[in-house]
Amino acid sequence: MRLKSLLIALSLCTAATAAIAAEPVGVRKISVVIQDYPRPLAVTVWYPSKGDGQVDKPNYDRIFDTGSAAVNATIREGRFPLVLLSHGSGSRAEGMGWIATELAKAGYIVAGPNHPGTTSGDSTPAATPKIWERTQDISVLIDALATDARWQTSIDQKRIGILGFSLGGSTAMELAGAKGDLSAYTRYCDENPGMMDCTWFAGGRGYAGGEQVEVAPLKLADIDRARFEQQNGDARITSVIAVDPGLATTFQKASLEGIDVPVTLINLGSPGQVPMAVLSDQLAKDIPGASYLQVADADHYSFLPVCKPGASDFLKSVGETDPICEETKRPRADIHAELGRLIVEAFGRTLQAGN
Repeated sequence: MRLKSLLIALSLCTAATAAIAAEPVGVRKISVVIQDYPRPLAVTVWYPSKGDGQVDKPNYDRIFDTGSAAVNATIREGRFPLVLLSHGSGSRAEGMGWIATELAKAGYIVAGPNHPGTTSGDSTPAATPKIWERTQDISVLIDALATDARWQTSIDQKRIGILGFSLGGSTAMELAGAKGDLSAYTRYCDENPGMMDCTWFAGGRGYAGGEQVEVAPLKLADIDRARFEQQNGDARITSVIAVDPGLATTFQKASLEGIDVPVTLINLGSPGQVPMAVLSDQLAKDIPGASYLQVADADHYSFLPVCKPGASDFLKSVGETDPICEETKRPRADIHAELGRLIVEAFGRTLQAGN
């Protein structure tokens, strides 16, 4: 459920998609700072553009091919559905830029915040299970976009979806109405201590200011139960896609049965090869009308951007042990092509884009 924050920080610290003047997708960085909200949000917005925009300097990302869009291009006329993004633990919104660009090409405005406490270079075990903070980030972002003159006339407030990956998938699920079960989560880690999220909780390290720091191991029993199990749904969200959602086995079944918006669950991996932590076939059975899809010959890391030549060797040279850039049976670009089609089609059915 978690990625190595330091290396993701190294690869995404440029935080920009290279600009190409003729690209029909625009990208803009905004800050959401609200007096009564203690978490300033760095947000990236992708959108259908008129093809203008500024030519930016080349992106020197060492690991990932982060794609292209026109920086600060003029937004196209029309009212477009809004898709919110929620990134995985230890990553950031820019790491979802490849799918954000595809959605913008299909006629969506796409906005993703970097979640404080679980983003690259700023990530700790203690912050990771606080899904309620992430869901509030998304709700606050919807509020901000609805009142921002740059976006309010372009967003159709009646067509809002969310796409979440890994821990972001958990965020998306809770915004749909799912509620966590702390006892089930504690039991899950007791029985499966080698799972990615459980080893992160017990590891005694985190990241602050882009540097690795020592922290106390997290005991799930010490989490605020009331907050972990609270209702975090946002009725403005009318379509949900969760890819390899974390906490997949630890949601309260009754809350799943009460979800009344379209939900699409996607697992990365062939049957029998999806880790228990994110396996979502039972979730799909428990949520009324939910769709379940699998992308064969992929793994959890396949959702990350396409890696540049030599990236795998570079990661090994700096001590990275997770297979962030290791190819599965299929090239990552092929997996992205399938994922992009599935995600655009799912939102097309539920948000009916087409401006």
